[in-house]
Amino acid sequence: MGVKGGSGAVGQGAAQVVSLDSLVRLGRARQSSEGPPGRIALPADMTVAQGCDAVTVPAFYGPLLLPRLPKVGCVYADRDRWWWIVPSDSDVALHWPAPAHYRRGALLPRASDGPGLVHRPDHSVPYTPPIPLYLALCHLTGTAPAWTRPLSA
Repeated sequence: MGVKGGSGAVGQGAAQVVSLDSLVRLGRARQSSEGPPGRIALPADMTVAQGCDAVTVPAFYGPLLLPRLPKVGCVYADRDRWWWIVPSDSDVALHWPAPAHYRRGALLPRASDGPGLVHRPDHSVPYTPPIPLYLALCHLTGTAPAWTRPLSA
């Protein structure tokens, strides 16, 4: 999709159509411009070929999630939240259930001193697979996964 009209300019009577990719990029650009300055510091020997984001959950959920996951990557915690490192774009087509928050680039809140590492995998890849994490969070929060919900008309 793109902009309708001969010159691409939006004028009277011209309709502008924006692709979903463009909307996602604009939303992410807005988030990153408002975003906090710091990132979670991964161990130096970790391989992050896919980039990294983080899924944060209230600290209460952290110990409940660990045993439910078949594979766990780097997990960080501070007093209030646990941070699960996932590959970049693990939010595409997933609506992470509340009270989880998706943090693009594994960005830290402005006031955070940074969470500490509470789990390190035995391998050099820092990622927790996002689908098992998503399903475990859905189960713990009583939320139906997005793909099981009926489409609204």
